[in-house]
Amino acid sequence: MSHGDPTVEFISIYDILGLRRKEATAMGSLRFTEVQTHSTEVLDVTSLTWDAFQRLVPPFEAAFQTQMAEWRLDGRPRTARRYTTDQNCPLPTPEDRLLFILVYLKTYPLQVGQGRLFGMGQSKAHQWMHVLLVVLQTTLRVLGDAPTRSVRELTTRVGVAEADAAALVVPPEGPPRADPPAAAPAAPLWAMMGPHGALGVPRIRLSRRAMIAARKHVTR
Repeated sequence: MSHGDPTVEFISIYDILGLRRKEATAMGSLRFTEVQTHSTEVLDVTSLTWDAFQRLVPPFEAAFQTQMAEWRLDGRPRTARRYTTDQNCPLPTPEDRLLFILVYLKTYPLQVGQGRLFGMGQSKAHQWMHVLLVVLQTTLRVLGDAPTRSVRELTTRVGVAEADAAALVVPPEGPPRADPPAAAPAAPLWAMMGPHGALGVPRIRLSRRAMIAARKHVTR
């Protein structure tokens, strides 16, 4: 923006993601059909190849339908009619839903930015994120591709001895930590947040007459 020129140039979300403008629709209506014709773009915005993305769609959609059969989009239990994809749904296809959550995990934008990209408000994007994160986690667990939490789980997955699996784990950078003390003191922040002054500072008790006199002095 030049001096005295009120014009502001905005950087499109398509520029940030590296999408071609002529294949992209207007801001706020990104669909899988815009990126599926270019396999490199699928890899750029999801970190998955075209084949890997397509293999993930069926189990992801099965987990999504199972989730929506019991829960609503707002997180409440489903007690009335079953889930159906609305005609005006911003994520109308299984590919769009998978693309939505993978783009979020790849780029980690603000919820308002993610919503603008896929044609919905911030509150609706928030709901879709929470639902589809659970669905993706369930899908990866069913496929056996969920992140491993322990060396023992890693040995079962890769089929090696526990000692060999431990060698695959990258140790954290930095010097080794010293052994913790036998009796660690309580966290100071926890003590500060304790009820009724947990730090043990004595209260100053004032008589009612002294409090009234103090208020009058401050007022003057």
